[in-house]
Amino acid sequence: MSKKIILDVREKHEYKKNHVKTARNLPLSSLMINHQSVLEDVDMEDEIIVYCRSGHRASMAISFLQKNGYKNLKNGINQATTEDNYL
Repeated sequence: MSKKIILDVREKHEYKKNHVKTARNLPLSSLMINHQSVLEDVDMEDEIIVYCRSGHRASMAISFLQKNGYKNLKNGINQATTEDNYL
């Protein structure tokens, strides 16, 4: 059974101010270095909703994750849109 993962790719200081309650923080600046440790329990088929402040970093993160085999990716744009559409 697939899971739904919410991934916040903003920097840690942005995440600390406010974030989707169930979101995991993996800043885009760190994604390429340690995505495997943060996503080690995530199956390539799990739904991953990625968001940031404007959707731009989320889009870049999605491209990277697709290249690494993740298949079910959605751009949640920002916190409000993610909460409205994916919770």
